[in-house]
Amino acid sequence: MKKLHSFFKSSDRGFTLLKGDCMELLEQFSFKFDMIFADPPYFLSNGGISLQSGKVVSVNKGEWDKGVPPEKMHDFNYKWLELCREKLKDNGSIWVSGTYHNIFSVASCMQELGYKILNVITWAKTNPPPNISCRYFTYSTEFIIWARKDKKIPHIFNYELMKLLNDGKQMTDVWRLPAIARWEKSCGKHPTQKPLALLSRIILASTKPDAWILDPFAGSSTTGIAANLLGRRFLGIEQEQPFLEISVARKHEIEQNDIFEMYRKKIHDISVLEAAEDSTFIASDVCDSGYLPFIE
Repeated sequence: MKKLHSFFKSSDRGFTLLKGDCMELLEQFSFKFDMIFADPPYFLSNGGISLQSGKVVSVNKGEWDKGVPPEKMHDFNYKWLELCREKLKDNGSIWVSGTYHNIFSVASCMQELGYKILNVITWAKTNPPPNISCRYFTYSTEFIIWARKDKKIPHIFNYELMKLLNDGKQMTDVWRLPAIARWEKSCGKHPTQKPLALLSRIILASTKPDAWILDPFAGSSTTGIAANLLGRRFLGIEQEQPFLEISVARKHEIEQNDIFEMYRKKIHDISVLEAAEDSTFIASDVCDSGYLPFIE
């Protein structure tokens, strides 16, 4: 099989980017990943407005996020979820974020494809933008479906670690975390960029150090940055050039030791582990075990 050309490969071999449509690229390799995080289009860019930093702004994200008929959305979600299932190890799991616009379609497709849904995490934002129409409750949550590939094969769940991060109590499926902080936009921003605190918790919950993580809708690669901060390896697929350039800049940024350590201190879950001097679930760097075999 012909090797794929990389957009970027880091010198530590832990951060790789492919430019293109994940629907096409996922069909061109057979490598299996430990975990997948996906933040697919929500299809909610329909001319609405919101409030950001005290200013009224459009909620339109781009052509890739424009609304489509329900049946077209379902076909889209079914196809990429089918491709991703083939790219998971047998004990692997996938996390998919969304809102009411798309999450019910995602859940339905997962069940049709044979995934086992484990939890639906409610991310309750501690600092949501206000609802300027005053005709609805303020939108302050997003949902993240966690599912494993196979109904019969056990998945990885670092249960005791999650208890440690929650003051010794079982962690619930409601996570109160802030939206993206200003310091996370130092290299530019993506319109649907997720906070590093969210991705760090997801990765800590369901992987071990040196795991391979895939993000088929990488955006500005928050998944990859969180993965590398925790000693995991990352492949991101993204078709928009500006977001790929932000991703590369963000990776170069955390290659500076002072920035790397500053980020780890700012992320609550990582700082708790470092304070507890528990290195079981995090590593200071990425294991150099070679580049992905299907990428040149």
